[in-house]
Amino acid sequence: MKKKLLFLLCILQGVLSVSQAQNTQRNIAYTDANVRFSVISDGVLRLEYAPDGVFVDDASHLAVNRLYPQATYQLKTSGGWIEIATPKMKMRYKKNSGQFTDRNLVITAAKGASPFTWKPGIQQKGNLKGTYRTLDGMDGDTQSQTWVADTKQGEKLKLEDGLLATDGWTFIDDSKGLLFDNDPDWNWVKERPANGGQDWYFMTYGRDYKAALKDYTLFSGKVPLPPRYAFGYWWSRYWLYSDKEFRNLIDNFHTYQIPLDVLVVDMDWHYTEKGKGGWTGWTWNRDLFPNPKQFLGYLKDNKVKVTLNLHPADGVASYEENYSGLAADMGIDPQSKQTIPWINSDKKFMQKMFKHILTLMEKDGVDFWWLDWQQGIYDPKVKNLSNTWWINYSFFTQMEQHRETRPMLYHRWGGLGNHRYQVGFSGDAVVSWKSLDFQPYFNATASNVLYGYWSHDLGGHIGSKIDPEMYTRWLQFGALTPIMRTHSQKSAGLNKEPWVFNKEYGDILRKTIRQRYEMAPYIYTMARKGYDEGLSLCRPMYYDYPDSREAYDFRSEYMFGDDMLIAPATAPVKDGYLQMHVWLPEGEWYEWHTGTLLTGGQVVERPFAIDEYPIYVKAGAVLPLYTEKVMNLSGNDEDVVVTVFPGGKDSSSFTLYEDNGNDKKYASEYALTKLTSSRQGQEQTVVIGRREGQYADMPSSRSFKVKLLSSLVPQSVTVNGHPAKYVYSGEEFALVIDLPAMPCNQEKVVKVVYPTETVQLNGVLGVSNRIAKSMELLKYRDSYICFKEEFGKMGSLHEAVSYAPAELPTLLAEFWKSYNDLPEVLKRQGLNEANAKWFLQSVGWTAK
Repeated sequence: MKKKLLFLLCILQGVLSVSQAQNTQRNIAYTDANVRFSVISDGVLRLEYAPDGVFVDDASHLAVNRLYPQATYQLKTSGGWIEIATPKMKMRYKKNSGQFTDRNLVITAAKGASPFTWKPGIQQKGNLKGTYRTLDGMDGDTQSQTWVADTKQGEKLKLEDGLLATDGWTFIDDSKGLLFDNDPDWNWVKERPANGGQDWYFMTYGRDYKAALKDYTLFSGKVPLPPRYAFGYWWSRYWLYSDKEFRNLIDNFHTYQIPLDVLVVDMDWHYTEKGKGGWTGWTWNRDLFPNPKQFLGYLKDNKVKVTLNLHPADGVASYEENYSGLAADMGIDPQSKQTIPWINSDKKFMQKMFKHILTLMEKDGVDFWWLDWQQGIYDPKVKNLSNTWWINYSFFTQMEQHRETRPMLYHRWGGLGNHRYQVGFSGDAVVSWKSLDFQPYFNATASNVLYGYWSHDLGGHIGSKIDPEMYTRWLQFGALTPIMRTHSQKSAGLNKEPWVFNKEYGDILRKTIRQRYEMAPYIYTMARKGYDEGLSLCRPMYYDYPDSREAYDFRSEYMFGDDMLIAPATAPVKDGYLQMHVWLPEGEWYEWHTGTLLTGGQVVERPFAIDEYPIYVKAGAVLPLYTEKVMNLSGNDEDVVVTVFPGGKDSSSFTLYEDNGNDKKYASEYALTKLTSSRQGQEQTVVIGRREGQYADMPSSRSFKVKLLSSLVPQSVTVNGHPAKYVYSGEEFALVIDLPAMPCNQEKVVKVVYPTETVQLNGVLGVSNRIAKSMELLKYRDSYICFKEEFGKMGSLHEAVSYAPAELPTLLAEFWKSYNDLPEVLKRQGLNEANAKWFLQSVGWTAK
């Protein structure tokens, strides 16, 4: 009704032409011969000035959506001024005054909103930054190389401005932005009319950064959800692999029971010798891969997806296998042996390139492409067209139109709007602690332009050797990023397979990769929020805590989804531990690897051994995880472990998201399962709700486990009112309840009744792990040591609890008594002064 009234009002004012009435843009609040104002949402306006009266309705590279959802606004025209008011802002423009200037246009905050006044020309003061095209050559945030086009040696990396600022508003000028034509077969680039027009977007959000990002997707498009396998482990190395060596590699992943989903084959898949290839190549190297199709089939049989590296810039030379067909279609005489140039903006060339070369390899089994574009920044034919931006668009949309599976790329950042074409490849960073320390901030800040799927060369790229401790910390960080992919330059000293390290590091690396897979249901659910709400997996702390100064100061910390806070360990240990200062926001936080519940609203100092990592989970959270048996993310019927963390409020919930995993129908075909936990007195109830929704190949039934961390041994456990079996895990101090396979549309109610006694479980997981590990190491310092009972029991707490769960209160009381008196226990054990000092340091002892 409101829109009809506005339409009639415009007619009465005599300002609506026939052409404008047929306009496809929605939510036009006001238009006349030269200006048009549209309300995208209550926080976003589009402001257009067209001196020739021709407004732009075509999609631009920045703004692909013109049909906005219904918005609330009021229009007033009085005293020669046009006024548009939304619940968040008020815009005033002097009617018939020409192009927008600081004399005829002003936008102010609505009453009750964060105050601001903006006029054209006013600059932001607190932009929170976005991202950058590449980290090539970067040692931390400093350029170390001379060959990188974007930055000079010694320069600091200057991140582009992002969409968010502490000012509470953002101005985006799309006046010179390139457009898409309306070709129904494949929208292509076209230049914007050079009519001196203005095409602006103004966003206001105060400190509600999440609302701003979602508003941005209304006109700039959503972040596509990558296929589920993308969230698994990617193996990549720049190395002259052969077919046989890759098969041996896959066999080792099976032997060591290390999960794997993606194999990245670098440029040596094609010929690189002069006269046959180079950096650019399109023909399989038959010396290394005698039968490429069978090799790709072998990977499919092992449920491994594959991507090939492309350096397309040098075009297609006459020695390439499929040159003749491509040349003929391009109107080039194949006998001329003329190299076909690669021009991203040449639509005919791109179509024929897919027809004669790329699509054929996709049919053989290539799942997606690694676009390693490093050459000319801009296209030679279309002014200001970013080669990086356009090659990302063309490959992604070609896959979207012509394949049944979900499109995905692996490439560099091309600028605003490139969030629609994930995943990012950050380039060749230096192997150093500085690079590791910079990447968490780089990851999180990229979410300010919705570029939430950066993939780093975990462990670094440019270097000659590996520091096992540094690499371990890098992989631990990588397991808590959107894409977990290792890579390095072609160097014999940069071998990163977990099994080549000594047992200590190898075990941690293996455990870290498996941890990533256990977290997959949580990660995938959070990835869906990227599509629905524009929220990336790795988010700056100020999204959730915008009014806390620490959220901006502790810039390396980030939220990993809704419920996890990560404080990356990016420095070497000293005396066995990395001492870290961690800011914990208000509330309670569970330090996962040590089992310690901490009070937030403060900065805490915490020690972390190399096998521990600062992962903090909101107290009381209910998170869906997988079991350690999952070795691949190709299936959708795995057992789900509903994991309940201690502390927090009396009740909490989480909604598990699932879909087919690799189809393009996820926007409407998916399923949700609500998981809740509540505690009243000595009774805890965990409910696995009925699954709602539908998608292809959806399992009708599923097995669940319920795991309660830092749990007492219960008096009773029931499932849907019937007594249920359970296991108490002394390794984790967790109660584990197995639920048999049940229909997914059936609710499952688990009730646990605890005894009234109190037991000190807080922190015992970490302390007991450190004690047990140090006692094993002590034997290598004193091979003939004989543990006395008081000391010996401390090292076998996990086993004792697992064998006799009912004895948990007694066993823990004895353990804590010995631990608090540890220096005297060591004396009674008879340790000499050096070994006693070493042991206390090794376990990070402090009296409790």
